[in-house]
Amino acid sequence: MQILHEIPTVEEFLTLRKLAGMGPRDPEHVQTGLNNSCFSVILRKEDGELIGMGRVIGDGGTAYVVVDIAVHPDEQGKGLGKTIMTEIKHYLDTEISHRAFVSLIADVPAHKLYEKFGFVETAPKSIGMAYVRK
Repeated sequence: MQILHEIPTVEEFLTLRKLAGMGPRDPEHVQTGLNNSCFSVILRKEDGELIGMGRVIGDGGTAYVVVDIAVHPDEQGKGLGKTIMTEIKHYLDTEISHRAFVSLIADVPAHKLYEKFGFVETAPKSIGMAYVRK
């Protein structure tokens, strides 16, 4: 397996999100989003197939969000999520200010993975929210 600090192609990104059960994204906007990543890690099989990914996005100074953590369903349960998060944690620990705010929205039961990397629930002091268009 290859661990690479690069972005996937738009097609790979959309395919892995779908296979991992994540919501769709507009293809015409994905490349812009990927290009604006602060950090990206992808996992590839030796044959080049994308089997995992994760990104950090943000303003490059004070606020960051961990997003798009996904592992191919055929590869789940093999520790690849931990591999992705290890790479992301290294980036967070070495490349950004220790005073920067880092957040993520965790699906249940994935929150258990993120807890192992220092993420904690913010409730009841604060509540995660998302803007939902009607």
